[in-house]
Amino acid sequence: MIAAGTTTAKVGQHAAAAPSMFGAVLALLAVLALIVGLGWVLKRMPGSGFRPAEGLRVVASLTVGAKERVVVVEVNGEQLLLGVTAGGINALHRLPEPLPTPAPARLPDFKNLPNFAQMLHQRLRKDS
Repeated sequence: MIAAGTTTAKVGQHAAAAPSMFGAVLALLAVLALIVGLGWVLKRMPGSGFRPAEGLRVVASLTVGAKERVVVVEVNGEQLLLGVTAGGINALHRLPEPLPTPAPARLPDFKNLPNFAQMLHQRLRKDS
């Protein structure tokens, strides 16, 4: 029996409330900030593989087999043609003059694209 002067606790009164939408968004932003912050720290750590080596640059690369490639590497202004295989790396040739730099990639001109609705209509008329 329950004593006369005691109060009874309601069931579930001390249970945690469901998280609000604001709390969920805040937690998501905190996790994203942590990921970006760790990436920033890793980039600046010495010995990390994210930074390219100074004075060394891959100019061009061409795959010639399953695990074989031909690579042009620039080292302190001099370009070398290297053969890269699963077994090692061999110097193939020292280029007397540097390769020409490729033209930068351009975005397509979206104003000169054909009208999709007209093309679809023509295509559907041909098929029927």
